[in-house]
Amino acid sequence: MTIDLAVDTARRALGPVGASLPVTFTSTPSATAQRDAGRRLENAGYRALWTNEVIGKDAFTHLSVLLAATERLTVGTCIANIWARPPQTAHGAAAYLAQAYPDRFVLGLGVGYPQQAESVGRPFGSPLTAMRDYVTGMNSETWPPAPDSVYPRILAANGPKMLALAGEIADGALPAGLPPEHTAQARKALGPDKLLVVALSAVIDDDLARARETARQVVSTWSTRPSFRATIAEFGYETAENVAPDDHVVDALVAHGTPDSITAKIRDHLAAGADHVTLLQPIGIEFASGIDGYVSLAPALTDLG
Repeated sequence: MTIDLAVDTARRALGPVGASLPVTFTSTPSATAQRDAGRRLENAGYRALWTNEVIGKDAFTHLSVLLAATERLTVGTCIANIWARPPQTAHGAAAYLAQAYPDRFVLGLGVGYPQQAESVGRPFGSPLTAMRDYVTGMNSETWPPAPDSVYPRILAANGPKMLALAGEIADGALPAGLPPEHTAQARKALGPDKLLVVALSAVIDDDLARARETARQVVSTWSTRPSFRATIAEFGYETAENVAPDDHVVDALVAHGTPDSITAKIRDHLAAGADHVTLLQPIGIEFASGIDGYVSLAPALTDLG
C-alpha cells in the first residue's frame, strides 16, 4: 500500500522530535512572548511546535501567529478540541492554514472531556461516535468552499478502539503519556502507512531526584483517570489514585532528568514505531522557564535527525 502524500510529507516536515508549548491555565503569555518563543525554538533546531486547546482558547488562531512569526517550523494541534467549533469550521480553518503555509500544519483532534461538551450545551455521548461523526462532518460541503489544500488529520487515541478508528478514518494517531510498549502496540494497530505522533511527558532538570519527584506528580495526575490506569496496567505498570506511583512506573512513563536521559526515552519511542515524539512539560510550568528548558535540551536532540 502506498503511503498517503499527507503522511509522507508530515513525516519529513515534523522530523523525529518536537516541543509542545508550556501550558498554564492561570494566565496567557502575550502574543509577543509566544512569537519570540517560536523563533527561539526554531533557531535552537526544533522543526515542530505543538499547542493545546481548551474551550475558550482557539488553537488555529494561536498557530497562525506562530506560523507567521517563523520561517520553517511545522506546527500542530495537540489537540484541537472537537467541542470548540463545528466540524466544517475546523476543516475550513485547517485547510486555510495549510494553503497559507504549505506542508507546515498537522491537525490533531480529540474528544476531550464531558464537562467540555456540557460547557457548550452538547451531549458528550460515546467518544467513538462523537469522533466519527465529527470527522465525517469535516467532509461536508461548505459555502464558500474550503481551500483545496492537503493537511494530515490525526486523532488523540490511547485506547484500542480509538486507535482502530484513527486507522480507519484519519491519517494517524496521537497517544499521550504512555510507555514505549504502548507505542509499539499503536504502530501495530495502525500499520506502517499511518502517522504516529507520541506525546511524551518530560521534566527537564539535571537534578535527578528533583526531576523524578516532579515526574511522579505528573503520573499521579494522569492516574486520577481510570482509563489511564487500565491502559498502563496492560503493560505491567500498576498505579492507583491517591497513591504515589513507584519509580518503575515513573521511569517508564516520563522522560526526566538530564538531556541524555530524556533523549534516551525519545529513542525508545522512535524505536517502538513512533514517527515523531512531541515533548510535554508539566502543566503549570512558567512559560518562559519552559521555553528555556527546551532550548537547553536542543543540542542533545541533534543526533535524532
